[in-house]
Amino acid sequence: MAKSNLKSAKEDKIDEFYTQMDDVSDELKHYKEQFKNKIILCNCDDPYESNFFKYFAMNFNFLGLKKLIATCYKSSTIANTELDTRDIFNFETFDKQEKNHSYKVEITSVEDMNGDGAVDLDDVEAMLQTPGKVQKLKGDGDFRSEECIELLKEADIVVTNPPFSLFREYVATLIKYNKQFIIIGNQSMVAWKPVMLND
Repeated sequence: MAKSNLKSAKEDKIDEFYTQMDDVSDELKHYKEQFKNKIILCNCDDPYESNFFKYFAMNFNFLGLKKLIATCYKSSTIANTELDTRDIFNFETFDKQEKNHSYKVEITSVEDMNGDGAVDLDDVEAMLQTPGKVQKLKGDGDFRSEECIELLKEADIVVTNPPFSLFREYVATLIKYNKQFIIIGNQSMVAWKPVMLND
């Protein structure tokens, strides 16, 4: 499934798509020890759409994460395709007619919000509706922006599906700040010299 999605995105010149939850969990389940007590950054991930964010939020306690941060790019072509997030914002300056906006979510704990004895997606959605949990970014949420670079500096590991058209620049940024990462990209990028040197 992931291969056909990547091929379609390349052929259709689509710069982004969301990775299926099965693909996310099949890959990330191998890194439990590496994630323990770490700050995870998903800096190309709308928390309402991204399965990377959902995986880490639902497994926050199981993985023993220290913190989870996700940022959303303002003009994402697929934002609000699963859930219209406009109604959850209480920003004084937020225009209800503006569908695209940039924001961040920072999580330091995940609780059983509905009291059913388990932490699942319902609890994550309830947590995101807690006042102040979702914060509007000053800029557009571009991973190269000053405020997003500050979040990158704070993170231990970056996990995401970066924009295809900016893949080289994205990886160069991670290498510049000496970050560990798990990202999805074109298979040919593995042979790109800076990636090989960082291995």
